[in-house]
Amino acid sequence: MTNAIRLPEPGGTLRDYQPRAEPLDLAPHGAPLTSRIVFSAAHVVADPFADTTPDGPAAVDWDSTLAFRRHLWAHGLGVAEAMDTAQRGMGLDWQGAAELIRRAGAEARATGGRIACGVGTDQLTGPADTAAVRAAYEEQLAVVEETGAQAILMASRALAASARGPEDYAEVYGHLLRQAAEPVVLHWLGPMFDPALTGYWGSEDLDAATDTFLGIIEAHQDKVDGVKVSLLDAEREVRLRRRLPAGVRCYTGDDFNYPELIAGDEQGFSHALLGIFDPLGPLAADAVRTLDTGDVAGFRKRLDPTVELSRHLFQAPTRYYKTGVVLLAWLAGHQDHFTMVGGLQSARSLPHLARAYELADGLGLFPDPALARDRMAGLLATHGVTP
Repeated sequence: MTNAIRLPEPGGTLRDYQPRAEPLDLAPHGAPLTSRIVFSAAHVVADPFADTTPDGPAAVDWDSTLAFRRHLWAHGLGVAEAMDTAQRGMGLDWQGAAELIRRAGAEARATGGRIACGVGTDQLTGPADTAAVRAAYEEQLAVVEETGAQAILMASRALAASARGPEDYAEVYGHLLRQAAEPVVLHWLGPMFDPALTGYWGSEDLDAATDTFLGIIEAHQDKVDGVKVSLLDAEREVRLRRRLPAGVRCYTGDDFNYPELIAGDEQGFSHALLGIFDPLGPLAADAVRTLDTGDVAGFRKRLDPTVELSRHLFQAPTRYYKTGVVLLAWLAGHQDHFTMVGGLQSARSLPHLARAYELADGLGLFPDPALARDRMAGLLATHGVTP
């Protein structure tokens, strides 16, 4: 056990872990995915040398951030840009997000990569009425459409705070959908990801909220490409999926139950728009290529073992999953440091990060297991864990 590493347990004890010797063979594959549309919601790479503060503007390492998008595109995945995984509203403000959208959109055009970008209202910093919410959405929609990217209408904290009931959601979304140049994706992000979104669509009763959501889609289905559902409730997503109008896709955002939802059943399936497909990108693409051949069992055999890692990263408080995502990007060699915008690298405990490393290593996600082991050992050493 010459390369064993000592990992901390939640109770304060240490145990030896033997890293795997070889990674999975997950080389980039030029062929596109055919049976499902799959987006990875991608993280941003912070500039570790910027002299900034957690509440200051985000300092982004643009070269590394765009290189990570090229990595995802090389495996046949789409990129969902400037979404929750990119720390929208948790370190990345609208000014930074707009720059990210423009830069990533240009990169997508240059490389032929598929991209969809988040449209929200996060430039609003105080109380706002629905007219201000509409205007904020319109400003961001224009930025996304100028890049040629598909728009994802994200859930709005400002709308959740100002809406008096379902009718305000119907009015705001109807206004936006009527003017959208191309069909958009509607995003329902649950309060486990952002507590400020509690009661979205005008009710904390999810059945009533679903009815409002579906009513908006049915009234404007020519402008709705699909819906992205992030409620971490597989049964509810399936019920919603079966009620969608013909031609409207369901993109699962369920980072707990994605293999079964993507595989589907005799009545349909979900496409994917997932934060967990940031660290799982190559493996997820490989699994979907197996599904492309009609081999559902093979797809599940490839993807089911990843759920333990995903559930670990997305455990409550779920919104801090980004910390584990960036840790794994660093350990995998996609960036040279474990620093996040807003200082969010401190949002998870050392035992949590150690377990994320162990699970990812066990799956063979690290292209260079020795590099990952050495980087993890260095992180542990800064916290007083000695070999």
